[in-house]
Amino acid sequence: MAYTARNPVPVPTAEELRKRIPGWGADLNPLDRPSVPKLQFDPGRTGAHWDFPDRQDETYPRERSIEHQMLTPVFGTAVPLKGVSGVMRRYAYRRYSEARAGHWLILLAADRVDAFGAHVRSLATLRPDNPITETGVLSEFRHGGLASRAGRGRADVNHQWIDPIVVGAPWVLAGVLAGGAAFAGVRTVVKRMR
Repeated sequence: MAYTARNPVPVPTAEELRKRIPGWGADLNPLDRPSVPKLQFDPGRTGAHWDFPDRQDETYPRERSIEHQMLTPVFGTAVPLKGVSGVMRRYAYRRYSEARAGHWLILLAADRVDAFGAHVRSLATLRPDNPITETGVLSEFRHGGLASRAGRGRADVNHQWIDPIVVGAPWVLAGVLAGGAAFAGVRTVVKRMR
């Protein structure tokens, strides 16, 4: 019987396992292990010419976790922070540890603020985004999307009710603001014409 103080089944030796299981213990010999050179400190073997890697230039202030004293030598520079969402992201990194929920909730809120700004900018162009076709809502009706949402084993069932709100709220808010701005503009023009 397994998991008892006195296990009647003897543990097989390495030689017995090697005979019974092809390839068992192939990495026991350090000379055969491909990762062993990485585990040993031998600067002559790696060809590295530095003790600490050359640092990437920081062209604009980068956000970093408060757990770290400095930025890593190399970091991503995809999109610089800007606007209200940038202020929120800087605050999250400056104030909260990455282990705190507040850090991530502020980053999520900053993402929604950024999405809202993108929707407002889209409405100001001659060809605004189309939320009906671009969010995949039509596929819910054309390709059995509603039936698949009720399928067994889905991990996202608990938050499906909020998905339309998270995706649609920025569009509704942007539309209301754009409509209000258009109304105010027309009202101003009408008043000046009188």
